[in-house]
Parts: sequence; C-alpha cells; structure tokens
Amino acid sequence: MKMLNRVLCALALFAGLSAFVHAAPETIKFSHVVAENTPKGQMALKFRDLVAERIGDKYVVEVYPNSQLFGDGKEMEALLLGDVQFIAPSLSKFSKYTKQLQLYDLPFLFKDMEAVDRFQRSEAGQALLESVKGKGMVGLGYLHNGLKQLSANDPLRVPADADGKKFRIMSSDVLAAQFEAVEAVPLKKPFSEVFTLLQTRAIDGQENTWSNIYSKKFFEVQPYITESNHGVLDYMVTTSTEFWMQLPDEDREVLQTALAEAVAHGNKIANEKAMKDRQNIIDSGRSQIITLTDDQRQQWVEVMKPVWTEFQEQIGPELIEAAVASNQ
Repeated sequence: MKMLNRVLCALALFAGLSAFVHAAPETIKFSHVVAENTPKGQMALKFRDLVAERIGDKYVVEVYPNSQLFGDGKEMEALLLGDVQFIAPSLSKFSKYTKQLQLYDLPFLFKDMEAVDRFQRSEAGQALLESVKGKGMVGLGYLHNGLKQLSANDPLRVPADADGKKFRIMSSDVLAAQFEAVEAVPLKKPFSEVFTLLQTRAIDGQENTWSNIYSKKFFEVQPYITESNHGVLDYMVTTSTEFWMQLPDEDREVLQTALAEAVAHGNKIANEKAMKDRQNIIDSGRSQIITLTDDQRQQWVEVMKPVWTEFQEQIGPELIEAAVASNQ
C-alpha cells in the first residue's frame, strides 16, 4: 500500500510539473532592422506591452531591433522557417513573392501621406495585404515611415545631378529603374550596411525617410539632403500562415487587436516624427537641406514617370489608377 501511495504521489507531482511546464508563456519573436526610436521600433514595443497586458500568461513578445537576429535580406526566410513569428519589412521586400506590392515603389505616385492612408484603407489597398497569402505569409497591417528624400555627397537639384552617382537601394526592380531613369547607378545593399557605405564613400547617396536618416545618423555623413518626397517607405507587418493559423481563435483575435492598436500608435509617431527629425537635422548643421523649386521637382517627375509604364503590367493598371485616385 505504501508503495502504491508513493507511486500515486510521484504521478501527481509529475502531472503538476507537466501542467506548470505547459502553462509557461509561448515566446513570440518580433524581428526588425531599424532603431527602437523609429516608428517601427515604437510600434513593436507597443505590441509587446499590449500583449503582456492582455494575454501575458500565454504569450511573451520579444523584440529584436537593429538586425540583431536577421538582416533585411534574411528576415522573410527566417519567418517562413519559424525562427521568428513577426516581421515588418518594407513593402519593397515583397517583390519576390508578389509583383503587385511594387506599386508602392513607383516614384511620385502619392502626393502626400494622407493620400497613402486613403489608398491603404480602400478596398484595393486592403486586398493587397492578402497578396502574399499563397506564399505562406499573412499581411496584418500597414505601418508608415514616411515620404523618402534623396541624400548625397553633392547637391541634387535636377536629374542631371544624379548622373553616374551610386545610390544604395532596397531590393526592388522598380527602385533600380527609378535611379536608372536619371542615369544613376543603383546598388542593392542591406540597410545595416548603409552608414558604413556612406561613411567610406563606397556609394554616393541613398534614399530614405527623415526618421531613418536621423536615427541611423546618415545625415552625419551626407552633406546634402534633397527634400524630394518622391516615394513612400511603408512596411507590412507580417506573420507566417503556419504560426497564425495554429493559434486558438480567441488568442488570434487578441493578438490582432493588439497589433492594430500598435500600428495606429506607430503611424501617429511616424506623422509627428517626420517633421521633428527633419528639424533635428537642420539644427545639427551637419547636412544642408535642399528645397526644390516647382520647375526642378517637375523635371524629376517627368524623367521618372516612365517607370510607371515599365511596371504597369506586373502591378496591374487598375491598381495604379486606384492609387492615383487617392490623391484627389
């Protein structure tokens, strides 16, 4: 009898330990490539905190900024392999999975961020979140960074000023065509390498938003920044279909709600930060901001506009029309 009691106690203890182990929160890794003080960085931290507040007994979100886990060339592969559960790549990074999202790289497509918002909230914009569904990924929302500017070692006022200069670009055929249209040399390089490439003058310039130019200190090694507002740099918060669909429905709903709130938080920061970081750069005295005249800007528009036609069939003429309509 004593032996039976010992066995039963041991089984009860084992069951208790198993229940304890089972109850440990599941780790969700959120990997991104920019600094924590950027809109993306703040969005990820907000998501972490909201999950901890609402469902922290089941899930713990760990945020890895600044390419700590994976660079922007590897994070999608890591997501599909299950090494991370959330990423927020720039929309340019999805071109190998869908050609439709190349829409966002077209130069001078949106007149301002309000137009970007209108399009992304539209039926066409929301449908684009589903464009990677067949590739094992789920698009959960758009996150803003802002409109892109051109920085360089020499002043860029008219397209001819870019002739022969080397510019770092994201991995995007549209962006390559954009710089080729002004006779420049586009080089696809990881974001984590940009500062060193600029500092050593291995490249002549790059395109980015005010928050990225400031937070990554590009302005310290680029004497000139042309306020071109020629393109949009947005991200798509993405998870894998495998991870997302294995979640219990109620948990998925909590995570999706938390993410929507975090994205709204990030977008609010993005709108506020753009002009604040622009002013920070001016105040630093390290880089001169060049304001284009209407005539100068129109020259850039006319030279780059043929890129739309070049990628029209891949993207879809109806999508381009819907985006243009958002400018009204």
